[in-house]
Amino acid sequence: MSDHVETAWVPAVDRPRAKERRERGPIPASSAWRPGDHPGNRKFVDLGWLPLEADPRGGIDATLAYETWGELNADATNAIYVAHAFTGDSHVVGTAGEGHLTGGWWNGLVGPGKPIDTDRYFVVSANVLGGCQGTTGPAHPHPEDGHPWGSQFPYVTLHDMVVAEARLADHLGIDAWALVIGPSMGGMRAVEWAASFPERVRAIGAIGSTAATTADQIAWHATQGAAIRLDPHFRDGDYYDAAPGEGPHTGLGIARAIAHTTYRSGSELNARFDRDAQDGDVLRPEGIFAVESYLDHHADKLARRFDANTYLRMLHAINTHDVGRGRGGVEAALSRYDGEALVVAIDSDRLYPLSDSERLAAALPRCEGVTLLHSAVGHDGFLVEGTGLDDAVRAVLTKVEMGLGVR
Repeated sequence: MSDHVETAWVPAVDRPRAKERRERGPIPASSAWRPGDHPGNRKFVDLGWLPLEADPRGGIDATLAYETWGELNADATNAIYVAHAFTGDSHVVGTAGEGHLTGGWWNGLVGPGKPIDTDRYFVVSANVLGGCQGTTGPAHPHPEDGHPWGSQFPYVTLHDMVVAEARLADHLGIDAWALVIGPSMGGMRAVEWAASFPERVRAIGAIGSTAATTADQIAWHATQGAAIRLDPHFRDGDYYDAAPGEGPHTGLGIARAIAHTTYRSGSELNARFDRDAQDGDVLRPEGIFAVESYLDHHADKLARRFDANTYLRMLHAINTHDVGRGRGGVEAALSRYDGEALVVAIDSDRLYPLSDSERLAAALPRCEGVTLLHSAVGHDGFLVEGTGLDDAVRAVLTKVEMGLGVR
């Protein structure tokens, strides 16, 4: 392994973890799932030709990877769509194993007896268009030559992703979801569902999210995108033939370290790490602070389960998110939606602050205001049990069931 590979993220923080990484093996050029890999629990649907908002070609043929839990009832009224966040995928519930690099990302909320009870509801989640865990994305074969799309893969919007999800609903025989819910980017898609297909959603749940991305959020994303594009191994996005350890994992890791800083609160980082040293004397350049080691660890983890091109497509999708675009503004876009609406903010979230949720809640006619949860963690508080999210989700589902005459 070359010296460059051993200093994978930032030289000052890599050296103490070099032995650990060597034991785990070199990082693949891409950790995307590709056709021919073990499917795990995924199912697949051919969407056919899918129009795209900003693609000069007009669209692409796409396949969507999804998973389901529970059973759809006779009148198809118990279906819930769970929309994953930025680097998530369809594996909402379950364990890591063959075909799945990580365990379920919302095991605490979804499952038998959980707030989204899979003994009562038919739960669906799909990997988004442009993703790297089964749905057509940059690592998939280009239809013309069979090589990965790479740099040629189009940049997609959240609206494009929701159109793809609507095609999935058609395939499953679902006229209207009882609830579309998701955190962060998943919440943005829930909002987009309310604007694009208001008649097909009885309730939405936007957790730590926004109706339109702000300049502050775009600024954070800009540095992440630059980190990937400036990695010499990125090769303008055509790196899929690179050997393990020779892909753009340095840039991808730095992007993740920047992002993870915004996912946690300053108070949580201070309380958890203070100025503690992890290794060596921090007065010397080879020393490392504990918080640096923590970010380095998350950088390594993401590179071993994600793809750099997909990361850039997700950044673009979030940056261009504005549910009011072409609809007369946020308030006009959401005025047609008359379903239930759960808008949740986390009081320590510095990426999607309370003001974002307040604007969103005010624009939704039947929203009863923001449900503000307390968590010291920050944006990632939606992953932490005991914040009050369980009760909020149960409450909105009770309203939906009452409206359907279930109770």
